[in-house]
Amino acid sequence: MAQCVQSVQEFVQDSFVPMVAVLCSEEAERVTRKNNLNFAELLRPFCRLTSEGHIRDPSNQLQVVKNLRICVNNLVTSPTTTSTSLSPAQRQLLSDVVSSCQPQESAVTNVVMAGDYELNFSVTTPWFEAYRENFLQSMPASDHEFLNHYLACLLVVSSTEAVPVEQFLKLSQEQHRIQHSGEYTNPKWFIPNTLKYYVLLHDMCEGDEQRADVVYEDMKQKYGSQGCYLLKMNSRTFSANVDEQIPDPWSQYLHKNNLHNQFPHNPCTSNEMSSSLEGHPLQLDSSMANLHNLSAVHTDLKKGAKDSNSPACAAGSHGACLTLNDHDYIRQFIQEFTFRGLLPHIEKTIRQLNDQLVSRKGLSRSLFTATKKWFGGGKAPEKSISEPKSTCGLLYPPEAPELQIRKMADLCLLVQHYDLAYSCYHTAKKDFLSDQAMLYAAGALEMAAVSAFLQGGASRPYPAHYMDTAIQTYRDVCKNMVLAERCALLSAEILKSQGKYSEAATLLIKMTSEDSDLRSALLLEQAAHCFINMRNPMVRKFAFHMILSGHRFSKAGQRRHALRCYCQAMQVYKERGWSLAEDHINFTIGRQSFTLRQPEEAVTAFRQILINDSRQTAKQQGAFLREYLYVYKSVLGGNEVSLPQLPLPCIHSSATRVYFGHERRLAEGEKQAATHVSLDQEFDQDLSAMWCHLEEQLVASANGGVVPVNFQPTQCCLNSQTDNLRHPLAVVEEPIIVEVTFRNPLKVSLALSSLSLLWRFTVDGSSSSKEMTEETITNEETSAVGVGNMNKYALRNCDLFSPFRNHMDFLLFTDQQTLDLMVRGKQDLNILGPRLNLTKEDKMSVRHGPDRRLNPIITAPMPLMEVFFLQFPTALLCGEIRKAYVEFCNVSGVALCGLRVVSTHAAFFTFGSQATTPLSPTSAENCSPYKTVATPLQRASEATESLVSADDFRQPSGVIEIPIDGSILQPGQSTQLPLWLRGPDQEGVHEINFLFYYESAEKGLKISHRVLRHTVFICASRSLSIQASACRSSVPPHHCLDEKGSSGTLVFIDVENINTNEGGVREFHIVQVSSSSQHWRLHKYINPNKDKECKLGSRERAKLCFRATRCKPSEATSKAVEKYTFSDLSMGNEQIISSTTPCGDFFFRSSSRISSVSKSQGSVPTENRSSDLTDIAKECSELDLNIIVIWKAYVVEDNKQLILEGQLHVALQTIGKEATSLTAKEVPQEMVLLKFKSDLPPPVILPSAEFCQLIKTNLHYPETCTHPFVQESLCLVPVTLTLSNCSLAQVDVIIDLRHKSSSPESLEVHSSFAWVGQSQYKLQLKPKEVLCLTLQACFLQAGVYNLNTPRVFAKPSEQSIMCETSQQTATPALIVISNA
Repeated sequence: MAQCVQSVQEFVQDSFVPMVAVLCSEEAERVTRKNNLNFAELLRPFCRLTSEGHIRDPSNQLQVVKNLRICVNNLVTSPTTTSTSLSPAQRQLLSDVVSSCQPQESAVTNVVMAGDYELNFSVTTPWFEAYRENFLQSMPASDHEFLNHYLACLLVVSSTEAVPVEQFLKLSQEQHRIQHSGEYTNPKWFIPNTLKYYVLLHDMCEGDEQRADVVYEDMKQKYGSQGCYLLKMNSRTFSANVDEQIPDPWSQYLHKNNLHNQFPHNPCTSNEMSSSLEGHPLQLDSSMANLHNLSAVHTDLKKGAKDSNSPACAAGSHGACLTLNDHDYIRQFIQEFTFRGLLPHIEKTIRQLNDQLVSRKGLSRSLFTATKKWFGGGKAPEKSISEPKSTCGLLYPPEAPELQIRKMADLCLLVQHYDLAYSCYHTAKKDFLSDQAMLYAAGALEMAAVSAFLQGGASRPYPAHYMDTAIQTYRDVCKNMVLAERCALLSAEILKSQGKYSEAATLLIKMTSEDSDLRSALLLEQAAHCFINMRNPMVRKFAFHMILSGHRFSKAGQRRHALRCYCQAMQVYKERGWSLAEDHINFTIGRQSFTLRQPEEAVTAFRQILINDSRQTAKQQGAFLREYLYVYKSVLGGNEVSLPQLPLPCIHSSATRVYFGHERRLAEGEKQAATHVSLDQEFDQDLSAMWCHLEEQLVASANGGVVPVNFQPTQCCLNSQTDNLRHPLAVVEEPIIVEVTFRNPLKVSLALSSLSLLWRFTVDGSSSSKEMTEETITNEETSAVGVGNMNKYALRNCDLFSPFRNHMDFLLFTDQQTLDLMVRGKQDLNILGPRLNLTKEDKMSVRHGPDRRLNPIITAPMPLMEVFFLQFPTALLCGEIRKAYVEFCNVSGVALCGLRVVSTHAAFFTFGSQATTPLSPTSAENCSPYKTVATPLQRASEATESLVSADDFRQPSGVIEIPIDGSILQPGQSTQLPLWLRGPDQEGVHEINFLFYYESAEKGLKISHRVLRHTVFICASRSLSIQASACRSSVPPHHCLDEKGSSGTLVFIDVENINTNEGGVREFHIVQVSSSSQHWRLHKYINPNKDKECKLGSRERAKLCFRATRCKPSEATSKAVEKYTFSDLSMGNEQIISSTTPCGDFFFRSSSRISSVSKSQGSVPTENRSSDLTDIAKECSELDLNIIVIWKAYVVEDNKQLILEGQLHVALQTIGKEATSLTAKEVPQEMVLLKFKSDLPPPVILPSAEFCQLIKTNLHYPETCTHPFVQESLCLVPVTLTLSNCSLAQVDVIIDLRHKSSSPESLEVHSSFAWVGQSQYKLQLKPKEVLCLTLQACFLQAGVYNLNTPRVFAKPSEQSIMCETSQQTATPALIVISNA
């Protein structure tokens, strides 16, 4: 970096000083205005203390404060300003500071000899120092640090006030209101108890000095001698010697404010100036006169700023009423305020913060002596969950301990107690990092590094990695370039002082970005100085970064600095063989010099470009092009009938895209138009194949299930990747849009205007071609465009009014303009087809097939349909049912029919079945998509059944015929249909594609049909998880027979709310459970608590129990018609009819039902199963019951409660096997190494698990029995064992009553209980037979016994070889034996 006036320690120390606010009364402001200054400006030259101050730290050690400077500013309230970026006014101020500080002709230069290079450049960069100083002073206050917060407030009142004490009270109240009312976010205050210092200002020329002394004595009595001061000033009278020269110490401090007073600037002129060099330096201007105009404007602006009439600009006009004694009075006032007011206040505040932190940590020693013990734990702050979070981490409350530590560290830094400051910053850094409060952590790291550097000595080295981490966090995590820039400026200056120029240059280069050209230019220039000041100077890096800096200076409108940078870099590249770089630098120097009215230098630079042996520079290319266009225009003359071919720009013919049809209409109000196809969409081969497959399904459905041989998929947009071997078909009176890609091979821009398409039109049956008149074709011209390296433009030819089939080709007509020359011409759009590689001749030569994308055939009028969606959601819960509407509009003059639709997600939507019934009044009132009826109170727990044919809901091949009235949509007619949607069962974002199909009512046309695409993205959130299982009822058959005479099965349904309050979901209500099956039905809801309300909050689970029975034989599915029995069990006062739309539609479209049907259809008929033993066993456990769980979700959205409804499906296939509504995610199988094993003997075939459920057992006995064991030692209890054959085959059964347990507990029980009588039975049960055995249990003493000890073995009677299989037993059967 360049040399600076201040030392590094002084610069860093002056960057962080105590902030003091000033609040003056109007009379006091009038007194100070006599000197053309306000009170804060009056004090500014005297704010650096010449003597030492002292404070005591928390351990009572005396600390010396040397060379302290305070910052005094007027108290100005302003709205919130974020510290992530500077305001436009601040940016303009910094730009003006840099532009006003130019290198002096007599400035000291440095000569560097590096090899054979001899470089001469300025040693110092005062514009950078001025920028740095103004930047640090203009930084807005931030909440994560307190260095820019006000520590004290000076309340200034004139002695000429009527009652000065009352005026002090008003100012004090005003300051208190500003700080504590919450109305203002700026200025920011260090602590709530701000130091108020009362200053009585006495004008020696006006006021009564004796009265001022009396008022001051009263002030000392009221505010204390250390809280007030009497400042006497304006001792100089105009009658004094006018020749007396009084120094003006304010000029060097107020030159920055002068820049604010040089307005009004012309914003338009400023924008023109800053944007005139926005482009690349090699780009030619359209007219060289523009450079002259800009230079004149810039000069006038500078002259206007120089001749400003602002009183602050006049030299020597400050402090006209002050004498040298007044200067001493002001200096003494600053010293008294600092030593007797500010420093004691800071010392007191440090002690208070220290005591607070000690009390919070529960320790007795001070921070200074026990820092490590205090903050070694790294405990996270106690903050409520509801506190907001910023993009950079937590936002701490003001009373947080971490912020108190930061406050204490900032105070220590301001009073030069760097050791304690470093300790506090280091501790705060750990706490902030543990809380992931990155903005706070970065601030602590930055200040810790500054404190470590300012400590001096070798006790602690400068932690440069702290600064690097802070800069990276500011820039990348917090996106705060202002703080990152401050950190980089400090760190680079420190690294430079340590001789680490390479690290400093790397840091400065990293801080360059596109958001600020001025900052990037200054930092790149300083990086260049770092390279040249290294021990081994890096000359070429110096020159390269000087060029980069000059380019950024030119973009920032700093032309003089840009010229200086290029001139310094030219010393390295001149006559070194870098011809292109030299031409570039010379061209830029010439343009900048001409703009700055330095014609001699500009002529010299431009001459260098011409005389150098450069390789076709942009200047030379422009000269060649102008010569060519001039000759071209001279030959052409006024004859523009036959347009010649233009060589430029080049047309990328293969990238030409052709779009047939109208562009997609945007949404109209609440209507959402179908997306279809547009030029904005990139071509995707996989998507194209998907749309082609969907179109094949539609065409097959419209043609009886067969795809015609001559079927060709619809292609609305043709490009290089589509099949262009055939002539595309266009429709009369519909537009054709052609997108053409231009390429300009030159470095000089070309301006194109009046671009249009020319057509060659061939009528069908005619051998000659002709140009069509305006009656046949209407053409659209594009506006003037400029062609850079590669540009795309869409050209439209609209409304082809020929009723015949015709053939067309394309040409391009254009006006081309370069500088002041304009020519007219045309270019052919010749597109080569794919390269042929079939025959030997094709392979030996380069041959291309035809590409007919620009040769359409115009066909007869066709219908054109537009589709709009109303109330179509973008987010749904899994399984949620939502009703939307779709509107079909025929915008053509031809009637359309055969409206169909197919989708990649057939289960997502339905238009309703043919047997759809209208909604009931209750459901319509509640905006429910279901049909509901009132539930009878007396039979609320019993099911309501209905029989439905599956053919009423079935759609062949997934294609849905859209039911419109009359099946024909006339021209200009529109119809609106309801559309029910169901959220996908899997959470996440789902891409759902619709393809609408329609035909013309007139048959025999060349275009058989048309399609319309629509793509939606649905975000599905989690709702409920349903798990269902079934088991046989343990109740004896004669007890569980219902009124229809069939035995029951218990169905258990576990419902869990897996929604984590996504989308504002508060709770779910299970309103109904329905079933659908060909053989089974839910019969009764078993609810012991009699509580019908089933509510589920987040992560809550409910278990429901139902009894399922078989359907009547008459209700079962016949061979001719496949019918399903729907059974509804409502849990509220309303019942939803599940067999109607939309519940029934989504059930028949659900994946669980499809798998169930396919499984049942693939099985063997019932009457043929008796021959297969496995099928006999499986039939015992088969259930084939589909469960439909209907729920309501209560959602809070925009402070309104909404009720959402939905349904989930579970397919129960087997008794004892659990089924779930959530499909398991596919987990890729792990690769297993192939192992070779020796042949093993075939395993022994054991009985299948299905044979364990052939026999169902039940025990019937009294639950309690009382017996006098004193009189009779044995108690006999009769027990009935019921055996039920669940299969359709004859079964051999063995019953063993002997105990077979070896555990000590069971032996003790078995010794007191035994079965008496026959201990083993061998029986044979016929299919579906129920047999009862009477047993006797003998008990020896009172107690509770489990009677379920008989072991039952069974096997089919036909299998004499197979051994009996143990049957599953029921739940424990407990009996209580009491002693009488």
